[in-house]
Amino acid sequence: MTETRSPALQLISLENKVAMITGGASGIGRETAFLLSQMGAKIALLDTRKANGEQTVNEIIRRGGQAIFFKNDVRSKSGCEKTTKKTIKEFGKIDILFNNAGIIIRKNSVDLTEQEWDLSLDVMLKGVYLLTHFVIPYMIKNGGGTIINTGSGWSLKGGPDAVSYCAAKGGILNLTRALAIDHGKHNIRVNCVCPGDIDTPLLHSECEQLGANKTEFMKEAASRPMNRLGRPEDVAKTVLFFASDMSDWVTGSHLVVDGGGLA
Repeated sequence: MTETRSPALQLISLENKVAMITGGASGIGRETAFLLSQMGAKIALLDTRKANGEQTVNEIIRRGGQAIFFKNDVRSKSGCEKTTKKTIKEFGKIDILFNNAGIIIRKNSVDLTEQEWDLSLDVMLKGVYLLTHFVIPYMIKNGGGTIINTGSGWSLKGGPDAVSYCAAKGGILNLTRALAIDHGKHNIRVNCVCPGDIDTPLLHSECEQLGANKTEFMKEAASRPMNRLGRPEDVAKTVLFFASDMSDWVTGSHLVVDGGGLA
């Protein structure tokens, strides 16, 4: 029985893999760190929130995994370079990069300030560029790897009062495609996961920014064919698919995880 199951289990195993995860202190990043660790990966967790990040790493270690936390701002070129080098020094390689750090500012283009526009694109779009810029050479040296970027349903369609978020997430999707074209020859796969409304601190922040009634806001967010909000683990399982050998001929692609919201 064990022998017949082994090949299938090997397809999702991340044993001896190293995964770098940004925005890993809460929400989607945190749950993904737990799941990838459970599947055998060593975790380099990046976030600006030191206390939450260290708490996540300590929980991974408590569960028997290996993880290290780096306080890192993905907008910083020097910070991303140093963190990449420290991860290589600690674990020897980076097999998986999950570019997940993000923010959302719910404003239209008239109300949005230039500083808010820059912040949105720097955290999400520039952050993906910087880490791929520093991580990809190590992946090439190591014979390949897989990169997963967090997009959004709004990578594929527009949304109200979220002009900088939509711009950044749309950019991430096409950046994913461009990276896949450039680095397929290096055995590096690049894909994008596009979540809908997920029950995370980010979604609660949207509710506060819009001054909405929380009950009504969450009810509306859950009004999709599957009739519930997404959970961080819903997205984490999709990241595992892209990170594992289950998707070894999938690159330049995106997968919408939204309970049918875009259907």
